Amino acid sequence: MSNTEFLKTDPFEAARAAADHIAQETGVDQHDVALVLGSGWSGAADLIGDTTATLSADEVPGFHAPAVAGHVGTIRSVLTAGGKRALVLGARTHYYEGKGVRSVVHGVRTAAAAGCKTLVLTNGCGGLNEDWEPGTPVLISDHINLTATSPLEGATFVDLTDLYSSRIRALAREVDPTLAEGVYAQFSGPHYETPAEVQYAKRIGADLVGMSTALEAIAGRHAGMEVFGISLVTNLAAGISPVPLSHAEVLDAGQAAAARISKLLAQIIGRL
Repeated sequence: MSNTEFLKTDPFEAARAAADHIAQETGVDQHDVALVLGSGWSGAADLIGDTTATLSADEVPGFHAPAVAGHVGTIRSVLTAGGKRALVLGARTHYYEGKGVRSVVHGVRTAAAAGCKTLVLTNGCGGLNEDWEPGTPVLISDHINLTATSPLEGATFVDLTDLYSSRIRALAREVDPTLAEGVYAQFSGPHYETPAEVQYAKRIGADLVGMSTALEAIAGRHAGMEVFGISLVTNLAAGISPVPLSHAEVLDAGQAAAARISKLLAQIIGRL
């Protein structure tokens, strides 16, 4: 299906078709938890359990090969030690790719159609708190959507008061009591924020800035899933960092922290 055809299709019918394809190819009728693994987080898929099936994302209806270095292009079905089924989405579509907001949240809606009741969102991001060095994981307590769009269409009103699960954040702090938490602001990208934009985000309550997650979280809540978000600070944001920003810096920080944060996430998943 071309992107043009996909955008004309009912998004929930498209998600159902993708979920049916995943069920057929993996042999798993229903999954329990979905993970979207951003920069630095991909190693968690190997630690949460046994992978029983791996699909190429671009073979699943509505999905695309990743457009960003550092993201894997697979969808995996994993059997956790606790007997749950995890659907690991390694192919995230970012809003700045120009495929439309329906494509951005297609993975989340597919996970819901596949039976997932819990949605775990991860990302690499810029930090506004100078105490959070690159490599610091931070729980997302809330978000600010600065993309000027929404994945919801028409008169669809959804309460986002407690969007990011306090229950799962408490479980995460049982694993690591030192975990900080903060508010994540999603910009549209793909350019990095200016120092003035970073200061604006800070003044309106943001602690973290990035180019993903918020739109997915909204779609997850609308689909009835319990949402958990965790960020990896890969760099200090523009105007706070003493050096120019680059994607290479993001990848390096993610690689350096990968083993530690993957183990952390796997332990959190094990408590769900």
